[in-house]
Amino acid sequence: MIKILVTGGAGFVGTNLIKRLIKEGHDVSSIDNYSTGLESNHQKGCNYKRANIYDFDWRTEIYDIVFHLAAVARIQPSFENPIEYFNTNANGTMQLAEHCAKHNIPIIYAGSSSHHSGKFKNPYTFSKDIGEEVLELFKRCYNLRYSIARFYNVYGPYQLTEGGYTTLIGRWINNIEKGLPCEIYGDGEQRRDFTHVDDIVDALIKIMEKQQYLVDSNIQPNIFELGRGKNISVNEVAKMFEIEPIYKDAKPGEARHTLCDSDTAKKNLNWIPQKDLLHYIQTFKNENKLYNTKPEQSQIS
Repeated sequence: MIKILVTGGAGFVGTNLIKRLIKEGHDVSSIDNYSTGLESNHQKGCNYKRANIYDFDWRTEIYDIVFHLAAVARIQPSFENPIEYFNTNANGTMQLAEHCAKHNIPIIYAGSSSHHSGKFKNPYTFSKDIGEEVLELFKRCYNLRYSIARFYNVYGPYQLTEGGYTTLIGRWINNIEKGLPCEIYGDGEQRRDFTHVDDIVDALIKIMEKQQYLVDSNIQPNIFELGRGKNISVNEVAKMFEIEPIYKDAKPGEARHTLCDSDTAKKNLNWIPQKDLLHYIQTFKNENKLYNTKPEQSQIS
C-alpha cells in the first residue's frame, strides 16, 4: 500500500484517478480548493481536505508520491485573470516542489498538450509551462524526482458539463440533453486528439509504478505525451453526435490542431489507449431518449 496525495482530487481527472487508486488498495488523500472540483465527486475511502495548493497547513503530512493535478484550467478564462493562473499553476507548483524536494517525494505533474502550441500563446499555457520549468529547476538544484504527463483533450465520467471550464464533449452532452444549441468557434476544421480519462488514469498508474522506485533524479525519459495519436475535426465530432452546430468567430489563443506523439509512453510504459470517442458518443446516443425517439435535427442542435 502506497501513501498518495492527489492535488485537485475532487476534479475530473483526479476523481477518476482516486477511484482507481482506492480500488487498488492505496492510502489516498486529496487537497482541492473546489473552484471547479465538486464534493459530489468524493470517493469513499479518500481523505479530502479543502485547501489551496499554496497553503501551508496541508504540508504536515509526508507521502510516498504526489499526483499534482491541481490547476486553473482552460485557455479562454486565462485571458480574463492571468494572475490567478500564474499564482496557482506556477507559484503553487513551486511551493509543492519545495516541500517534495525537502522530503524526497516524487511528483507526477499534469502537463498540457497546449505546450506544443507555444508558451506565449495564452496565459494558461504559459503558467503550465512555467510549472514544468519549476520542476526541472528543483531537480537540478535539489534533486527533485518528477515526471510530466501531458494530457490531450480528455473526456469521460465526472467531466464538467457547465460553466467556463468545460471541454467540448462535456459541454455538448449537456446542451444536447437540455435541448440547447451546440456551438463551434471557427470553421470546425480544427482537429483535436480526444483521449478517454480511463486511458489517462492507466498511464498515470504506470508512471507511478515506474516513478516510485526511482533513485536517480536524472533517469529519462520523464515526460510522457498521453493521447491516442489520432485527431479528428470538430465538424466530425458534430456528425458523430448528429447535430447541426452554430458557428461563431474563432477564439484567440487556441491551437489549430493537436496530435499526440505517444511513442515514449508506449515504449517505456507499455501504454496503449483502449477507448475511442466514436464508441463513447454512440453509447451516449443509445442511452439518450432524444436519439431513441429520433427527433428532428433542430431539436438537438
